[in-house]
Amino acid sequence: MHGEYKVPGGKLVVVDLDVVDGRLANFRLAGDFFLEPDSALEAIDKAVNGLPATADAATIAAAVKGALPEGATLLGFSPEAVAVAIRRSLAKATSWKDYDWQIVHSKAVPPVMQMALDEVLATEVGEGRRQPTLRIWEWDEPAVVIGSFQSLKNEVDAENAKKYGFDVVRRISGGGAMFMEAGSVVTYSIYAPADLVQGMSFADSYAFLDEWAIIALKSLGIDAYYQPLNDITSPKGKIGGAAQKRLGSGAVLHHVTMSYDMDGQKMVEVLRIGREKISDKGITSAAKRVDPLRSQTGLSRAEVIDRMKQTFTQLYGATEGDITPEEYAEATRLVEEKFGTEEWLNRVP
Repeated sequence: MHGEYKVPGGKLVVVDLDVVDGRLANFRLAGDFFLEPDSALEAIDKAVNGLPATADAATIAAAVKGALPEGATLLGFSPEAVAVAIRRSLAKATSWKDYDWQIVHSKAVPPVMQMALDEVLATEVGEGRRQPTLRIWEWDEPAVVIGSFQSLKNEVDAENAKKYGFDVVRRISGGGAMFMEAGSVVTYSIYAPADLVQGMSFADSYAFLDEWAIIALKSLGIDAYYQPLNDITSPKGKIGGAAQKRLGSGAVLHHVTMSYDMDGQKMVEVLRIGREKISDKGITSAAKRVDPLRSQTGLSRAEVIDRMKQTFTQLYGATEGDITPEEYAEATRLVEEKFGTEEWLNRVP
C-alpha cells in the first residue's frame, strides 16, 4: 500500500507498507522532509512495523514519537504527519492530481440560491455526475449566512439586518456566521470525493483543503497561515474562515469566506458578536478582528481571485467549467422546498 500526505506549510510524507496477518509490515518512510540524525529514519520504520492495521492516528504517532532518538530533529513534518500518511494508505486515499478538476466562476445569484448550489454541486460530485470542482461565488446583494447549528436570534440582530438590507440564510455546514456585501468578500467552495481526505481528521482536512489558498495569498505578499481549527489568518489579523460538510453521497463540501473590504462597524451592528467570542482574541472590538485582503495587497478583488484560480490550476490542473441548467433547476427546487423556507431558517431559533 502507498500513501502520501503533503503537510500544510511543510513537506511531503510518503509511506509504503504491507498488511500481514492484520499488522503493518515492510514499512518504509520517505519524503522531501529533513530529519536528523540519519538513524532516526530506521527507528521510525522499526516503530511502525508490527503495529495493528487498525491502529488509529494517535497510536501510530505515539509509537513514532517514542522511537525517536534523544534530540532528534524533524523539519517539515511530524510524527502526526507520518500517522496521517499511513492511515491514508490503508484507506486507499486519493490525491488532488488523481482528478480532473473544474473551476466554476459564474454569475451572481441570490444568497439562498448559493446555499442550494452548494448542496447540489456537492451531491453531483459525490454521485459521479460532476467532476470535482472549485467554485468561486459572486455576490451582488448583502447577506448573512449562518452555520447549520447556530441560533438565529443569538447570531443576528434582525432589526439592523433589515435596516441595512441584509438577507439572512442558513447553510448546511457548521461553523460561524459569514457577513457578506457585494464586492466585500472572496468566497469559494470545493466539492470533492471523500476519498481525497480519507485517513485525515477533520482538523487535518481543513488545512489540507485550503493549502492552495495559503500558497496563493503568500504569492500576493501576504504572510498567511492556517490557525486551527478553521481560520486563515496573518500577523495583521484574521483573513477568513472555513466550514465543511461530509455528505452521504460520498462527497465533502468545503467552503471559505475571506474578507476583501469589510465594513467592520456594520458587521458588529448586524451580527451579535458577544464578548465571550472575542475574549480569547486579546481585543476589545469585533470590528478589528477581520483584516481585509485589500489593505494587505492593494489589488482589486478580481485580481486576487485571478491569482487564486491560477494557483489552483498550477498546483492541481483544472479547466474552466460552468453550472448546468439541470443543476440550476435542482437548486431552484431546493430553494423552494428547503433553503427558502422559514422552517429551515429557524431550525435553531
